[in-house]
Amino acid sequence: MFAASSFTQHAKGLALGLSLILLSGCGSEVKEHSHTIEYQSVQAQTLVLNDRYLQMQTYTGTIRSANTTGIGFELAGKLNNIVVDSGDSVKKDQVLAQLDTDLLIAEKQQLEASLLQTQADIDLAKSTLLRTEKLKTQNYVSAQQLDETQQQVISLQANKKRIEASLSATNLKLEKSTLLAPFDGKISQRYHNLGEVIALGSPVFTLIGNSQAVAYIGVPVDVAQQLTTQQHVDVRVGKQTFTAKIAGISAEVNAISRTVQLRIQLPESARVINGEIAYLAYQQDNLTAGYWVPMSALTDGVRGLWNVYVLVKDDQTHYQIERRDVEIIYTNEQQAFINGAIKADEQIVSDGLHKIVVGQKVTLANTQLVGAL
Repeated sequence: MFAASSFTQHAKGLALGLSLILLSGCGSEVKEHSHTIEYQSVQAQTLVLNDRYLQMQTYTGTIRSANTTGIGFELAGKLNNIVVDSGDSVKKDQVLAQLDTDLLIAEKQQLEASLLQTQADIDLAKSTLLRTEKLKTQNYVSAQQLDETQQQVISLQANKKRIEASLSATNLKLEKSTLLAPFDGKISQRYHNLGEVIALGSPVFTLIGNSQAVAYIGVPVDVAQQLTTQQHVDVRVGKQTFTAKIAGISAEVNAISRTVQLRIQLPESARVINGEIAYLAYQQDNLTAGYWVPMSALTDGVRGLWNVYVLVKDDQTHYQIERRDVEIIYTNEQQAFINGAIKADEQIVSDGLHKIVVGQKVTLANTQLVGAL
């Protein structure tokens, strides 16, 4: 019994000693950490001044064939025959459609009959004139009668020319009652059906030529002034990118879009469709000084400005955070070109701005140069 009690007291003594040792160790660790200050480590980049920046802009337009037109008859009439339809390929001078020509054929026959009658009258008048001239030499007719016979022949000849002109016009109408393809191409759309009475000048088809495709793209005036004809540019249509040539630059500004239209010829091998959207990528050189910084180095400011965090040397190894107002001049997907209350060779925090505050002391993780694109 005594031995068990002694053993229990001995165990308690050992446990108490072990606890004191552990507490002593913890106390020394807390005391050691209380004298160590840990500073936030930040990513930094050094600002490099650039006297200009390249601005990539994309302008849009549409694709059109060099020959794209709405074609129709030059006179009104009833549509009697349609030879082609939407999607059909046609050759130059191929018959596309025809108007009803019954009235014109009747008119032509009437004029031909009038012409025969007039010619017969002329023949008779000429014979009469010859007899009158012979009688005049024998003083059997007066000078007035001779003049009247001569004038009758002249009048009939003039009437013949009038009928011939009318007959020629009727033949021309008959010819133009057949619509022919003005060039090789493809029918894009048909607007009328059989039996419809078509008004004068109303288009029957839209014909898209097989000629070289052209992109019509509007650009700002200052960009147009930097471009020249025959200059090669990159044009994207769908998933295809072509090296195209500027064929012409408009001499006026569009009243609605306030842009100048470029006419850009695509390569003959380009497989594009009329009406597709074309994109012109143009890199413009802007003579404005500033600094390229990553987007992650910017934070919201006030009054439309933005802020960057500048590192100001505090001692040999530590820096203090200062907020500076800057203006964004241009941005791309990764970087911004800025200017403001900053200068070359200053260091800015490039990432992790949400972890720091103004006036905080920090250390550098690394430093990189912020250069131009």
